[in-house]
Formats: sequence, structure tokens, C-alpha cells
Amino acid sequence: MRVSELAQRAEVPLSAVKYYQREGLLPAGVRTAPNQVVYDEAHVRRVRLIRALLEIGGLSVSATKEVIAALDADGAPLAETFQVAQHAMSARRTQESPASEAARGRVEALAVSRGWCFTDDNPGIEAAARALDGLQAIGFGAPDDYLNAYADAAASAAAADLQALTGLEEPDAVAELMLVGTVLGDPLFAGLRRLAQQDATHNLFPVPDPE
Repeated sequence: MRVSELAQRAEVPLSAVKYYQREGLLPAGVRTAPNQVVYDEAHVRRVRLIRALLEIGGLSVSATKEVIAALDADGAPLAETFQVAQHAMSARRTQESPASEAARGRVEALAVSRGWCFTDDNPGIEAAARALDGLQAIGFGAPDDYLNAYADAAASAAAADLQALTGLEEPDAVAELMLVGTVLGDPLFAGLRRLAQQDATHNLFPVPDPE
């Protein structure tokens, strides 16, 4: 297919496809004539992946390049690809103060108490610890039952992520879902949490009937 059809099949504007090309995110097509290049279904999948990472997941171009490079690395373990996606998603978009050692220690202790296998450089440690510091700044110490409730929800979501991967057979499809699921899992979880918060608030703090 030509580039215009590629954009149509991937359901993105032609200008976006050309932008992905300029940024080196989209592999080159096959040149069949001096002024003609053709693309295939692999390019359609890649355009959709790039759009998911950039426009929906909110990654920067540089972070997206890292994720795609991990995806294209021959023979790279899935765990390594997953780690690249985690770090790309957790990259700081603004200047933030590092988390306190106390908060980091508490997050690590929680993970250890639940028997989780993790590395010291997992970006989740810093992200969760900064959240604890923010809660502490407004006088909320995040008691253990509060943290454990979040850990339970996180464990359930992580199990769902991995279960989804077991239903796929092609290695490329597994890697793509792992990457996109990591990037989009955060907003999915946050969106559902907001819905659940509204429901819980309605039940716990009902609005008085004006009648």
C-alpha cells in the first residue's frame, strides 16, 4: 500500500504518519520506483503502536524511540522489554524533588512483605514514594491498611496484565501488548479508580434530597 492508504488503514492523519517518519519512529517502506514507496501490514501495526504510545500514553518522542527499539531488538527477553516500558512511562515530565529515603524504605518494605520480586531501580518505588511524601505533606500518614488496599488492587491489575499476555501466541503481539498495556494501564487504572471513587463517595456521603 502507499503512504496515503497506510494512514487510512491505521486510522491516523497522513500528516501524523509523515511526522512519525521524520522522527525515525516508523521503519522505511520498500522503494519500488524512484518516486514510489510501498508499505505493508507491519507498518499499519507500527503506526497504531506509535499513536498509542505518543498520543494516548503521553510518552515523549525520545521515550517512544526507546520503547520501539526494545521491541525491535532481536531475542531480547520480555522482562527486559517490560522494564524499558516501565522506565519510559515513569520518566519525569517536569522537575520533581526526589522522594525521601523514609518513603522509599516504606514502599520497599511493603513490596518485600508481600513477597514481590523487584529490583532496586524499579521506577515504581520512586513514584509511590513521592506519592507518600505528598500525602505526608498534607498531614496524611497513609496507614498500613490504606497502603495494603492499594497493593491488593495493584496485584490484581498486574495479574490481569499478565493473564492477557498468555492468550497470545505470536512473540511480536505479546511484546506489543506488554508495551502498550504498560503505558495505557496507568490511565485505565486511574480512570476506573475515579469512577469507583464517585460511587463510594455517593454511598458514604450521600447528597441530601433537596425535597
